[in-house]
Amino acid sequence: MSNDLPASATTPRPTHWRVRQFGRVDYAKTHAAMREYTDRRTVDSVDNLWLLEHRPVFTQGQAGSPDYLLAPGDIPVVQSDRGGHVTYHGPGQITAYLLLDLRRLRLGVRELVTALENAIIATLDDYGVAAAARRDAPGVYTADGAKIASLGLRVRRGCSYHGLNFNVDMDMQPWQRINPCGLSVPMTQLSEQSARAVVITEVAARLSHHLAAELGYDSTSYTASTTLPSCSELLRDE
Repeated sequence: MSNDLPASATTPRPTHWRVRQFGRVDYAKTHAAMREYTDRRTVDSVDNLWLLEHRPVFTQGQAGSPDYLLAPGDIPVVQSDRGGHVTYHGPGQITAYLLLDLRRLRLGVRELVTALENAIIATLDDYGVAAAARRDAPGVYTADGAKIASLGLRVRRGCSYHGLNFNVDMDMQPWQRINPCGLSVPMTQLSEQSARAVVITEVAARLSHHLAAELGYDSTSYTASTTLPSCSELLRDE
C-alpha cells in the first residue's frame, strides 16, 4: 500500500475515529510515536485522538526562547517540533494529541485551532465555567483573563499531530518557573474555576465528545491502555 496521501478532492471525508486513553506516559516516547505514525500513515489510516497525562516536563516549541525559561530547576526541558513557545506538562493536566488527516477532513490549520478551542470552551461550560478564545493568542482563557488551556500543533504531509493541554487538577507551582507561551498571563485550572467536583477521566470523556462533534466524527472506537502502541499496531487499525 502506498504511503502517498491523495488530494482531498478524491478522498471521502471520515466520520469515524479512534480515541485512545493512556495513563501517565513519557513525553519523548509519545512524541516519537506521533511522528512515526504521521510519517507512515496511509490514505486508509484512522484518525486518532490520544488522551493522556505526562510526567513533569517543560517543552519548548519552535518559537520558544530561552528567556521564557525562568527557573526550570529539577524539571527537564525538552525541545519539541510543535508550534508555540514554552509550556508545562504534568499530572492532573489532560494532554490531547490529535493525529488527523487534515486534507481528508477539508480543514485548514486555523479551522482546526478554532475547533479545538470550541471543544474546550464547551467542556468548561459543562462545569459552569465561562471561557473564550483570543484571536491574537491561541488557547482558552477564563472570564478573569487567566489561561486554562494551551494549543500547539505541527502539520506534516497534510496531517496534524501534537494538540492541546487542558489544566484540570494539578500542581500549579511549576508554571511559576516559566513565562508560559511568552504571554506573561496567569495560569489557572478547572478545579479552581468550577464549583463542581472534578475527576480528570470524566473531564477527558466530555472533552473527547466535544472534539468529535466539532470535527464531524459521528462514530468513535475507544481503546484504553497503560502503554503506547507500536506504529505497526496503529497502522493495522485501518
